Amino acid sequence: MTTPLIMGMAVAATAYAGKYGIQAWQAFKARPPTARMRKFYEGGFQAVMTRREAALILGVRESTAADKVKEAHRRVMVANHPDAGGSHYLASKINEAKDILLGKTKGGGSAF
Repeated sequence: MTTPLIMGMAVAATAYAGKYGIQAWQAFKARPPTARMRKFYEGGFQAVMTRREAALILGVRESTAADKVKEAHRRVMVANHPDAGGSHYLASKINEAKDILLGKTKGGGSAF
């Protein structure tokens, strides 16, 4: 007599857990998107690169030390190097960003 009662309670508990699980999942999917940190700069380039844009491209602050700029340049360049399937245009912009932040601007901008 107790076995059918226990089985019925287990089925009911499973049904309630499933119902609340589905409701929680729907609430999770419907939540507003939160601001997430982007790893790299997303967006178009300005005609003449500024220090702000250069810092955004490399993912550092405008006042970052030279060794941190070089480290960030290396990290971004590994992900976008033309020999590894990256774009020549992006590589030139990354190099230009490094030059601007290190104060080695030639005035000509990128090759493109």
